[in-house]
Amino acid sequence: MAHEHVIRSVLPMSIAWEMGIEPGDRLLSVDGQEIEDVFDYRYYIEEEEIVLLIEKPDGEQWELEIEKETYEDLGMEFEQGLMDEYRSCRNRCIFCFIDQMPPGMRDTLYFKDDDSRLSFLQGNYVTLTNMSEHDMQRIVKYHLEPINISFQATNPELRCRMLHNRFAGEALKKVDLLYEAGIEMNGQIVLCKGFNDGEELERSIRELTRYLPFLRSVSVVPVGLTRFREGLEPLEPFTKEDAREVLKLIHGWQERLYPEYGLHFIHASDEWYILAEEELPEEEQYDGYLQLENGVGMLRLLLNEFSEALERENTDQAKRKLSLATGLLAAPFLQRMAEQLWEKFPYTEVTVYPVKNEFFGEKITVSGLLTGQDLVKQLSGKALGERLLIPCNMLRAEEDVFLDDFTVSDVENALQVPLNVVKSSGQDLLDAILGRSS
Repeated sequence: MAHEHVIRSVLPMSIAWEMGIEPGDRLLSVDGQEIEDVFDYRYYIEEEEIVLLIEKPDGEQWELEIEKETYEDLGMEFEQGLMDEYRSCRNRCIFCFIDQMPPGMRDTLYFKDDDSRLSFLQGNYVTLTNMSEHDMQRIVKYHLEPINISFQATNPELRCRMLHNRFAGEALKKVDLLYEAGIEMNGQIVLCKGFNDGEELERSIRELTRYLPFLRSVSVVPVGLTRFREGLEPLEPFTKEDAREVLKLIHGWQERLYPEYGLHFIHASDEWYILAEEELPEEEQYDGYLQLENGVGMLRLLLNEFSEALERENTDQAKRKLSLATGLLAAPFLQRMAEQLWEKFPYTEVTVYPVKNEFFGEKITVSGLLTGQDLVKQLSGKALGERLLIPCNMLRAEEDVFLDDFTVSDVENALQVPLNVVKSSGQDLLDAILGRSS
């Protein structure tokens, strides 16, 4: 058969484990259907009664009849996460962050994905330019949702120019198919000064409202500009006045749309409010935080979670002295939380250290793009207390490695202080400060 999917691991006590399926076995079919990739697999295993065809390493084939709950997972992971090759991006977007990476970093950081399957599995945003008619048919057939779409602009000619792909404008017609099928979508606009801002942003928002309510949210985020842009399209950073104009436009549309749809629909990422020196919106304006992965409402959520967690705490007299490293973007808000904590825990001293991104350039202000070498360089000789807290987004997923391949141990040894990696919620942050994190 064309597709034979090697099983990498089997979850103990899972259905697959109970059926005697083992790592190294191959999945040949489900209910007689050859499985092309994870789309097919997820769809066909949803039924309560299924038949698996498994091939053992010695070539023996097992036909396994399984009864289970609807949507219950079998507990198998495959050597290829998508059960197929990853699809790389065919675009050359003027705002692409990967094109702004310095040479000499690990290979995985240079891979550009534009794979619709990662939109469903990991929440990645896709441009639709890499999506075939076959992909579209399966999304509609399996009713896979939500799908996250990088729009950038609804002006077809401008989109072609920004993505450097002559099919980028035509690809927008696929949104009509998703809308007609009732597929839930979220959108993203990476705003580039002089390209898709101003009147073009107004046009994009206006035209995207046609897809309400299935297009539930669209985020507007400023382009990230590193110092490694030699040979790339010249792009300028946004100013405080620019940010205020962007927010004025977005808030105007929110006020028009919310009474009719019960959704604010178009959202500004946190960077715009900080650049404009305006207060973050209240929680209700974020529609349930549909765009957290794009930094929309992340700081408001953290502030609220921390305040609520702090209210539940009983004060104590324990003496603690520790430090917290973060990017320039979040530093003022973490400082506000440290002061709030001190009022309830007067013997707990938290020093917040804003770390400039010298590696990628000071225009990059998010903590998730800070490197180990920047931490070491800027915090050496500082009073760090008993522990240094860092957010988990500074590290590769489920690993103790920074973007520049410095490890947690490297930084601990250089700074001579234990590092505590803090998960993302306000409760996690409070637990870490009070010494309750693992």
